Amino acid sequence: MSNFYETMLNNNLGRSLLKNVGLPTPIELKRYNPNQETYFEGKVLIGTSKGGALLNDLMRNLKEAKATVYFPAAAQTAADILAAADKAGVRAIGVETKKGMAEKFDALVFDASGFESGADLNQLYYFFNPVMRQLNSNGRVIVLGRPHMKAKTGEQAAAMRALEGFTRSVAKEIGKKSANATSVYVEEGAEANMDSAFRFVISAKSAYMDGQVLTVSKADANTYPDWHKPLAGKVALVTGAARGIGEAIARTLARDGAKVVGLDIPPAEADLSRVMAEIGGEVLLADISSKEAPQQISDKLKELGGGDVIVHNAGVTRDKMLANMPEHWWNMTIDINLLAEEHINDALIANKTINKGASIICVSSMNGIAGQVGQTNYAASKAGVIGYVQYMAPELAKKGITINAVAPGFIETQMTDAIPFMTREVGRRLNSLSQGGKPVDVAETIAFFGNPASNGVSGNVVRVCGQSLVGA
Repeated sequence: MSNFYETMLNNNLGRSLLKNVGLPTPIELKRYNPNQETYFEGKVLIGTSKGGALLNDLMRNLKEAKATVYFPAAAQTAADILAAADKAGVRAIGVETKKGMAEKFDALVFDASGFESGADLNQLYYFFNPVMRQLNSNGRVIVLGRPHMKAKTGEQAAAMRALEGFTRSVAKEIGKKSANATSVYVEEGAEANMDSAFRFVISAKSAYMDGQVLTVSKADANTYPDWHKPLAGKVALVTGAARGIGEAIARTLARDGAKVVGLDIPPAEADLSRVMAEIGGEVLLADISSKEAPQQISDKLKELGGGDVIVHNAGVTRDKMLANMPEHWWNMTIDINLLAEEHINDALIANKTINKGASIICVSSMNGIAGQVGQTNYAASKAGVIGYVQYMAPELAKKGITINAVAPGFIETQMTDAIPFMTREVGRRLNSLSQGGKPVDVAETIAFFGNPASNGVSGNVVRVCGQSLVGA
């Protein structure tokens, strides 16, 4: 897809012109590389709070990476880090962390699970302050903690909730490096379920997911599958798969090994057939808002042994100020963007077409979180998706099914190409990473939710927006 801004960055005159009009020059994001042996390659600095409970699991994961592990040699918890590294069979190197030090890092990871009150937050300062300038471009800052609503005291809840504010602010500080920051909350007893979340956020697959929070809950633990083919042997349904984000989702899930059933409306048959032919997928033509669609989908998935990943991506916009909006525009938007997903899920569950251990992923929007002028219908439908996901997560957990939502921000598609040039270029820069995302960025997050090892990740709503300045 053409990007005039990126073209101009390739010559000195273009860079000078864009600088003069006040548009920042972004560092290109590093995304998934199929030639990379494992999920992370580089230098990582590890820190932990007193009593950090996730250190052993952190080291266990790094054992599977091509990571060079460092730790602050003078930290009070240095012995704990060394002990965890020895247990995992990881070589950890002690370094003096100070401003101006020679060593640079690709990731800074801190286990804050041992925090008991706000007084412990100074440990974040002592670990991060000397090394923030040592983070490489496209680096990662990850803080691990416990869900604040399951804390043992109000003081501990405050400390854990503080981690979110910390990482969201750090994300804004390091965005100019195209680096991102994430909080990962791991419920007590869910340590064995954290692998998928940790590996995703430290990897290049999370390039455009910035300033976000993931929560990992207790569930049956699955061994992490092959990094490049985590969905091998799985069947995935993707609605709205003919083009744009839906096409990218279908291609990414197929890349990860899934057999994809691509669904779209009959007028999109040519595009859908082309995409499915290229990825070895199955074509399903249907209007998801029709009464017949849920059964059609159920029957198709049954032919393939049931569905393992259900992606509700299809949606419409019918934008107009509320005072001028026709009734049928309102109803169409709600029917397609919200009610159709509910009806399809109901049918798949009732017909036992969705397999145990399956994942449901719903595509919301940052406008469902922040709202937007002229989008009362669209924002209501996408906010409804979030409410549905959060309510259904504990209900579906009883059936061994996860459900999560992805809320995209400014993603480069044919629709954004049609926006007037300067409006589009400014819009691209209204986030911490100062650039628009690509459809594959949304797809990578969906693939993470669909990973069999993500069965402890449910009820999450994640924005893939480069930490947009709009909304929460």
